[in-house]
Amino acid sequence: MDSSTVIIIEDGDGVSRSQKKKADVFCCQPFVSILRGKLSNNGHDMRKVIHSVKVGVALVLVSLLYLLDPFYDRVGENAMWAIMTVVVTFEFFTGATLSKGLNRGIGTVLGGGLGCLGAAFAQAVGGVGKSIVVGIVIFVFGAGVTYTRQMPKIKKKYDYGAMVFILTFNMIVVSGLRADQVLELARTRLSTIVMGFAVCIFISLLVFPIWASDELHDSLISRFELLARSLEGFSKEYFETSNEKEQKGSANFSSNCKSILHSKTRDESLVNFARWEPWHGKFGFSYPWGKYLKIGEDLRDLTTIIISLKSCLRSSTQSSETLRQSVKEPCQAVVSSLAWTIRELGESIKKMRKCQSEETIVPKLKSVRIELSVIVNPSTIGTDLENTDGLGLVSFIYSLMEMVEKMEELAKEVEELGEIGGFHKSS
Repeated sequence: MDSSTVIIIEDGDGVSRSQKKKADVFCCQPFVSILRGKLSNNGHDMRKVIHSVKVGVALVLVSLLYLLDPFYDRVGENAMWAIMTVVVTFEFFTGATLSKGLNRGIGTVLGGGLGCLGAAFAQAVGGVGKSIVVGIVIFVFGAGVTYTRQMPKIKKKYDYGAMVFILTFNMIVVSGLRADQVLELARTRLSTIVMGFAVCIFISLLVFPIWASDELHDSLISRFELLARSLEGFSKEYFETSNEKEQKGSANFSSNCKSILHSKTRDESLVNFARWEPWHGKFGFSYPWGKYLKIGEDLRDLTTIIISLKSCLRSSTQSSETLRQSVKEPCQAVVSSLAWTIRELGESIKKMRKCQSEETIVPKLKSVRIELSVIVNPSTIGTDLENTDGLGLVSFIYSLMEMVEKMEELAKEVEELGEIGGFHKSS
């Protein structure tokens, strides 16, 4: 049998092609691994990529109005309005896209219609009166709609539509064209805006939709767990001895509280977007999104109490370590019960299961209240309350009692959410 000889062909650098290919693959592997891990481990980053691709596809589709002659012959330079509509309307969440798109459409129709009437009336007056009429109608509608935009309810849901109305109305009235040309201008621009909006809605709703309602639901649920961890973290820090140093738990406690406290603005924005979204998945029509705002407010109130508890550690009336250790076991049992209650309420929202507060939560909180009253009893503390050594501990106990009252309100809100939202009964 003839033996074959393998000839290795080297490039100009003296490196074989096979070796160079392996080296290139090896060099690319870390980047590919990092990118793949980032996309798979961080769902939010993946959604950013999906949203970016969707916007790119939408821009390509509306650009066909310019690129293809049959479309351009129909709409001409007004095709730019379709592109502008995609740019300003396509938002990250589907509800936000619907909100801005519908606001833009309504504002354009009303502004264009009233602008045509104003322009026609000015043309009928003619002469010097034409300019006076145009000035008057611009002032009246501009000032009136601007004042309306400052109303809280209008500003939350229809601010963008009001702004588009002012823009469209002024463009039509000031155009100075004849009434028939004004109508043609309004009709052409409206049709191109509708095309851009249709592309946005089609891609946003049907291609990997990103729902604001899901984001709000998951965000609220995560805060229950963060609150429970914060309470447990504070308890751990409060009762630790001078020899124990667990700085990590303290840092987590503070960061969790801050994230909960800063959630109000985002909640209001997500609720506004969620109300525009159609029925999908587990969220039907007229879902009580307003309850999420109330529950979020209760969670922030509880977080404020936990933050105030930390002042017990820095107070000049701070109890001695000996006194704290004497009530450590019953106090930590109370904290565990409160943390369990918080997690149970969050779990009922997560699984969309009706919260049986009268059967489970209320009895649990009543027993916690009794335990706290026993702990705060002077005979149990073993210290005269006039002595500053016991004041810090008493302040701590009464803060826990305040938390119990807030949790009872929170449980009631979660139960009402289950009733209105149609949650299923626990099996």
